[in-house]
Amino acid sequence: MSIMSKRTISMLALILAGEAIFFLPFVLIRVFRPTVLEVFEITNLQLGIVYSSYGVIAMISYFFGGPLADKFQARKLISIALAMTASGGIVLSTYPSIENMRWLYAFWGMSTILLFWAALMKATRSWGTKNTQGISFGLLEGGRGLSAALMATFAVGLFASLSPVDFDTITLEEKRAAFKEVILYVSGFVFLVAIFAWFAVPNTVVLNKDKAENKSLAVIKKVAKMPAIWLQAIIIICGYCAYKATDDFSLFANEVLNFNDVESAGVGTMALWMRPIAALTAGIIADRLSASKMIIISFSVMILGDILIGLGLISYSLVWLYIFTIAFMSIGIFALRGLYFAIMEEGNIPLAYTGTAIGIMSVIGYTPDIFMGPLMGYILDSNPGLVGHQNLFFTLAGFSVIGLMAAVAFRRASLKN
Repeated sequence: MSIMSKRTISMLALILAGEAIFFLPFVLIRVFRPTVLEVFEITNLQLGIVYSSYGVIAMISYFFGGPLADKFQARKLISIALAMTASGGIVLSTYPSIENMRWLYAFWGMSTILLFWAALMKATRSWGTKNTQGISFGLLEGGRGLSAALMATFAVGLFASLSPVDFDTITLEEKRAAFKEVILYVSGFVFLVAIFAWFAVPNTVVLNKDKAENKSLAVIKKVAKMPAIWLQAIIIICGYCAYKATDDFSLFANEVLNFNDVESAGVGTMALWMRPIAALTAGIIADRLSASKMIIISFSVMILGDILIGLGLISYSLVWLYIFTIAFMSIGIFALRGLYFAIMEEGNIPLAYTGTAIGIMSVIGYTPDIFMGPLMGYILDSNPGLVGHQNLFFTLAGFSVIGLMAAVAFRRASLKN
């Protein structure tokens, strides 16, 4: 097999693994949010608390997962993490109680982050070269977006085919039975990706455990002193908060525009289809302009979209405007996600310390996994209907403004260096 073919298969494995591991905890919920609230008989706030259980464990896992990725081969960590996550889907399909859902999401917080996240990012950075980090991470994020969109499209089609022809007359039990099948199909796919990753993900550079300067604590202290780490962490936390807007796209369509479950799920899926286009295009442009400049543009796009929805100008008679706004926002959201870690080269972070650097940035950057779920649930449940969604998007706009300022500061600092 040629080197080019091996690199193609390696990136394919990273792409499939990078998104498949989040199908069960997040993608299904994002696309089928109105359905999930009904079949699990929970509120937005309760779902947010479930997400917080994930977030708390994830924060701890980010910190320890970084050094882990610098010491062990990525393919082993990634494959084990995928298999563990797939097993959780079987539990989800039994419609556990709210308490058991919190335990399940805590387990997923460990399986998707401790063994997986830093290993995936390090393998991706290693796949690219010093001058192609934009395309490397753009391919990962764009490919992840394509796989998520394909899976979401399949899931929506499967759900519709398993439901009665007249969806408006479907009973709760029929809806539960159909959604259970969707969960089990997705779980099976995640397990197959685990097998593929074991053989296809390339080996990564690991630290020499015998050298004193490569001990975990020494590496953490060294990396933590880099100013770029903290600015990048702020960019990630604000970008991740903005990304949470995608969790509300389908619910807005359902509650404000009166779409049914399948139609609103279709809206969420449409947003996912913007992800591969935006992320890959942003990665290509970033290698020509700079990743930090593209991040500044992305935040600006998200601010405009958040404000447009927040002003409450979109109604049922202006569905086209909502679709356009979602597409516009999705470009900014997914372009940014594709560039989170592509700016490590601009920040002069050594390749060997990539896992530790990602661990430190992620501990801060992904704290929205703890607080954004309950915050979104509280905002939406406190003012049901249009007002709740307006308040949410104005809040998200605020985070994007902070992220924009951090991105400008990062770019200025990197240019000085």
